[in-house]
Amino acid sequence: MADLKIPNLNIKTDNYIFKKKLNLRRKSKRRLFTESFFLFILSVLLVYINYLIPNKNLLLQNLPSTFNKSFLLLIELFSYLYEIFLVIFIFVSSFTALILVVGSFNRLFKVSKRKSKQIVYK
Repeated sequence: MADLKIPNLNIKTDNYIFKKKLNLRRKSKRRLFTESFFLFILSVLLVYINYLIPNKNLLLQNLPSTFNKSFLLLIELFSYLYEIFLVIFIFVSSFTALILVVGSFNRLFKVSKRKSKQIVYK
């Protein structure tokens, strides 16, 4: 009887588990004003940093050729990676084949050396 589990009917469902944690109040005008002021300051800072960058026009004009060069370098990188992985596969497969050959000769040697005992099954 001690193992009998009676369901508790007073447990609320978890459908609205975070409902009380939501902030449903509207922001005050002062807080909205301060947030807009900080946004404005941030935008002015970004424009100023953008202004300090030298040779923007030259950078924008060279953008397509830069993308083209980077794409060609990426293709070259993948071709070199293919060759590297191929060499690694050659070394690993050769080492594995060597281990398998040594294991097979070892097993053949042990089988041929073992004295055969005939087991009689009844």
